[in-house]
Parts: sequence; C-alpha cells; structure tokens
Amino acid sequence: QVHLVESGGGSVQAGGSLRLSCVNTERTYSGNCMAWFRQAPGKEREGVAAIYTGGSRTYYTDSVKGRFTISQVTVNDTIYLQMNSLQFDDTAMYYCAAGFRPLLAANVGESHDYTFWGQGTQVTVSS
Repeated sequence: QVHLVESGGGSVQAGGSLRLSCVNTERTYSGNCMAWFRQAPGKEREGVAAIYTGGSRTYYTDSVKGRFTISQVTVNDTIYLQMNSLQFDDTAMYYCAAGFRPLLAANVGESHDYTFWGQGTQVTVSS
C-alpha cells in the first residue's frame, strides 16, 4: 500500500520561501511519476509540478516557473517542492501525488492521471 505524507507547509509573507516534503512511508512502488497539486478554496485542484522517477524530467505549471523547484531523493522515496518568491495566489492546500504516466507526457497532468494521494499540507501567504 502506498502512503504519501506531506510536510513543510506554513504561513509566510509574500516574497518568502517554503520547502514542502513528501515521503512514501511504505517504500512501495508508486509509479513512474510524482507531483505536487494545490487547491485553493472554491477553486479546482491544479497541478503545480511533476517529476519522473530518477529526476530525469520535470514539469511546471506556468504560474510557478522560475519560482518553484521540484526534486527527488530516490534513496528515501522523498520528493520536495522548494517554493521561492511566494505570492498571495500561492495560498492553497498542497497535495503530493504519485502514479503511472505515459513516458511521452510532457506536462504536470490532471488529478485523474495520478493514483495515490497524500492528505495535504496548508500553505498560506500573506500580502
């Protein structure tokens, strides 16, 4: 069974930074791609960043390019999301996801593309 646990959320002022972590605690095979999604109140869940196993490829939604970096440490089944220059609109619940994606996929993907999900960690940015 895959069990994803996120941590690292919190409250920061605009312009600040946070680093989110997601651990696959059961160390079970969870697919070839892991990602971060976020959902703000009243909005759809959106993909933020994705990384293929081994870190060979990464993808970002346009609004976070140049500010967020997704990375992976395969030895402990952990992915990170380094978030810099945070903006008010980055406020949301952030979720870690994992699953199997086509090798030719060249984007973060949609929620239904991922099978396994964590419980989320809240990020709040004050202006």
